[in-house]
Amino acid sequence: MENVVTAAAQPPGFWESRSVLVTGATGLVGSWLIKDLLAQRAHVIALVHAPNPQSEFYRSGDYARCSVVVGDLNDYWMLERSINKYAVDTVFHLAAQAIVGAAQTSPLQTFEANIRGTYNLLEACRVHAAVVKHIVVASSDKAYGAQPQLPYTEDMPLQGRNPYDVSKSCTDLLAQSYFHSYALPVVIARFGNIYGGGDLNWNRIVPGTIRSLYKRQRPLIRSDGTFLRDYVHIHDVCHAYLTLAEHCARPAVVGQAFNFSPERAVSVLELVAAIQELMGCADIKPQVLNTAVGEIHSQYLSADKARSILSWQPQRTLHAGLRETIAWYRAYLAEHQC
Repeated sequence: MENVVTAAAQPPGFWESRSVLVTGATGLVGSWLIKDLLAQRAHVIALVHAPNPQSEFYRSGDYARCSVVVGDLNDYWMLERSINKYAVDTVFHLAAQAIVGAAQTSPLQTFEANIRGTYNLLEACRVHAAVVKHIVVASSDKAYGAQPQLPYTEDMPLQGRNPYDVSKSCTDLLAQSYFHSYALPVVIARFGNIYGGGDLNWNRIVPGTIRSLYKRQRPLIRSDGTFLRDYVHIHDVCHAYLTLAEHCARPAVVGQAFNFSPERAVSVLELVAAIQELMGCADIKPQVLNTAVGEIHSQYLSADKARSILSWQPQRTLHAGLRETIAWYRAYLAEHQC
């Protein structure tokens, strides 16, 4: 039987009154992570590129309970001032240009946001290392690039080739560099495809499919439908981020990268079929476009390291997560008629 190292228990109220900077606050992960932090009485400093009233962060009213900083990650001095002004203890770096297709057609913007934005933030944290004690950087399974064997494990080289993949490889390596060179208290989170209510990028497979089926339209599949991915629910993602930060000071955690995954890869066609079943729309057949460019066919992760060192495991099966997600979108679409 595998030996499991149980993560040390954290004291009650770990987040209470803690000053926490979240970049990418209007994104899917940022919006839900901030909910969890506010529920645990953290003081959240939310960095947004531009206010988006459709984001869950604004729609829920959570913005009114945070210190909101409007700015661009490419503005180093804004980042340095914000960390200094709010005496930031913990940083969750989630902001990124996260669309593979957009990166393929506009690599410069992706490199500026994902690479320059990351080293600006890490440098500001280094300058204020006396106060910044925990830094969690969002990487991705895309950082691994194409590998001869799957699932991805944390000891594999980072070898992105397409623009988005390269930007995530660089994000990851920059975080590692600041740990090894300056002992910055960084940990790295690598996820596959994240889904859940609140993602209003309709080009993504989960929200796009749900909206199409809700309207009794054929969902669109950009690839040939056979691409393999793992899909992790947003609440399991937030739990992973909080767990990483809470255990950042442990020698077995700081400076390390961790994969988080349900460890069940499914094809795009299987995913769409599951959504069809849950929505009672098996009669509406998807339209397979087979036009995807710059995407690796099969990508999925081993979460053995997170399970062993952090005692993390997902709490939702794919069907349970999709059921919850569909309910969110039904309510949203009924309200907005979009």
